[in-house]
Amino acid sequence: MNSFNWMFAVYFVYGLAFFSMGLVVLMELVRIPPQAGQVHLLRPLCVFGFLHSLHEWLEMFLIALGDVPKSTFFTIAWMRILMLAVSFVALWIYGLETYRFAGPRSNFLTIFGRWTLPFYALAITVDVAFSFWSGNIGIFQIFSALTRYLLAVPSAAIATLGLRAAAIKARNDGRSPLDVYLTWAALGFAAYSLTQLFIPYMHTLLASFLSADAFLVWTGIPIQALRTFTALAITFNIFQAVNFLEKERQSQLEQAQAERMKALEQQETLRRELLQHTVRAQEDERAHIARELHDEMAQTLTAFSLDLGTLQSILAKNAKAAPILARLQGLARRMSQGMYGMVRFLRPAHLDELGLDAALRYILEHEFKLRGLAANIEIVGHARRLDPLVETVLFRVAQESLTNIQRHAQATETQVVLTYEADLVQLCVSDNGQGFDPTQVFVPPHGWGLAGMKERAESMGGRLKVESAPGRGTLIEVVIPSEPSKGAKE
Repeated sequence: MNSFNWMFAVYFVYGLAFFSMGLVVLMELVRIPPQAGQVHLLRPLCVFGFLHSLHEWLEMFLIALGDVPKSTFFTIAWMRILMLAVSFVALWIYGLETYRFAGPRSNFLTIFGRWTLPFYALAITVDVAFSFWSGNIGIFQIFSALTRYLLAVPSAAIATLGLRAAAIKARNDGRSPLDVYLTWAALGFAAYSLTQLFIPYMHTLLASFLSADAFLVWTGIPIQALRTFTALAITFNIFQAVNFLEKERQSQLEQAQAERMKALEQQETLRRELLQHTVRAQEDERAHIARELHDEMAQTLTAFSLDLGTLQSILAKNAKAAPILARLQGLARRMSQGMYGMVRFLRPAHLDELGLDAALRYILEHEFKLRGLAANIEIVGHARRLDPLVETVLFRVAQESLTNIQRHAQATETQVVLTYEADLVQLCVSDNGQGFDPTQVFVPPHGWGLAGMKERAESMGGRLKVESAPGRGTLIEVVIPSEPSKGAKE
């Protein structure tokens, strides 16, 4: 490979390395939220990568063109110096911001830099100024030398300190191997800082000893090749660090989602337990009221009826009192019948004594059929006694469904199907009524019956499904585990 192709390839790879770094950093900037603290750190590094790559590709462009007019050459040369200066200013900012973000304590490197940098800058300024006043270099060489010496070398050194501080912070935070990637990137910038001391030969004291030509003579390779190697090392480790941060964010996001799901599950568990306790409290209160009505009011009504009967026998010949006493006796019977009906509604004795099947058959025969509703029941599977709370929930859903059918559906027939499975119990109540749109928004108190059935089913870990359409009847299906959860039993 001849010299032309060799240097062309070097500058191409050199520019490609820093362009890739800028692209990687830009992608990271796009991914992280704008309020993240790393945004103001990565922006200058992104600027450095893109501008520095354009600087090297302009040199490659000049090599490809070969002989170009002097005006064009100097225009491109000044553009390269300007890009180089801005890129190193951006790198300087990146190094300082990274160092501040890491917040380390002073160490040997920082103390050494604080003492040597002012003397270095003073010595370089005197050397370049003396050569200019002596007429040995021109304006372009002054800007080229000062850009390399006073911007490139310190900015890469400061980037080294910033990355090393960030590596120490990552290690202290237990974020391995991020600390390794940042350390190797810091070493890459340290080597890159030293390579910037070798500038094109000019008549200054430092450049006469440390120049790109001298480096080529000593090592046999151009200084640009070494810079390319350091650029590749920097880009590789920056890429690995960014990849680590992306995986870390994904892990944090997955953990946050897992915690959110766990919190939602806990809330759902608490809601279900609250519903279970509410259902149990309602049933206990209903049972208590039913007992009070049965034990206290029933006895009072019985005594009242007996006293009326006694009074009626005494005053049987009293033409005025007899009709009144007979009417009171009828009212007492109706009160007694209404009270017993209320007791059965509050807590049917069949449910506690004989189970769900018997309780459903009883209310169909003695309540809804007497009101003109043709109701049938079908038992599928092996019928068995269930947990009392499960039986109560299924009974209440059936009771509410049948009540709704009677009041609103204008149905002539209804079918109740109770299916026993190994771990589940399914209750289906269907009718041939006018149906409704289950997606409509109900205005309270309308729709409370469906909401209550749904809450009862969900309180036991079950589900309620309503299928209906105008003119097509309604199907209410509830599926509940045959054994309630722990919260339901407590």
